[in-house]
Amino acid sequence: MKISYHNLEKKIKVNFKNKNLLIKSLTHKSFDKEQNNEKIEFLGDRVLGLVIAKKLLEIYPNEKEGVLDKKFASLVNKKTCLSVAKKINLDKFIKTFNPSNKNIKIEDKIISDSCEALVGAIYLEKGLDNVENVILDLWQDEIKKSVITQIDAKTTLQELSLKKFKKLPTYKLISNTGPRHKPIFKVAVKLPNSKYFYSMGNSKKDAEQNAAIECLKDFKKI
Repeated sequence: MKISYHNLEKKIKVNFKNKNLLIKSLTHKSFDKEQNNEKIEFLGDRVLGLVIAKKLLEIYPNEKEGVLDKKFASLVNKKTCLSVAKKINLDKFIKTFNPSNKNIKIEDKIISDSCEALVGAIYLEKGLDNVENVILDLWQDEIKKSVITQIDAKTTLQELSLKKFKKLPTYKLISNTGPRHKPIFKVAVKLPNSKYFYSMGNSKKDAEQNAAIECLKDFKKI
């Protein structure tokens, strides 16, 4: 079945003069051992990292490097690239080895790698300013989610507690209720000289993060 790359170009709002570059960026080595996307993926990974790092510095100018690093890792990892790729149905445009020409499911890793390769191809075709616009457009939902990164709460509380009290926060499991498929954990956390701060979540980890958020809200009063 012939692939209509024009449909992809409309989705990403980029018109390739060099159509072979676009096709190569979406060709897996199982389809063509010589003309495939491995090297373009290598480039795209670096371009994506540069654009996302720059954007995070713009959004969070006063944030600590450790927090920025966590947000960065969540935005450029394979899982996020896969999510972005699925939004534009990138798997429909990828060439892989398919001797029987059947409608086979392409592996997630191949799709996420191809997403990075596509970024690399856009950079080669249109330059940094244009690929930056494409990345920020495709990643906009994921970037918005980074505004609230719960994994930061527990780490931030730990760092503040060590700095002020030289001790770690104390977490305490209060209860575990609800059915096995949808449990509700209640957790408390306290710092030296503070009261307990309580919160709940569908896992112990989530409950601890939520409790840490509540504690952080009141940290200046402690």
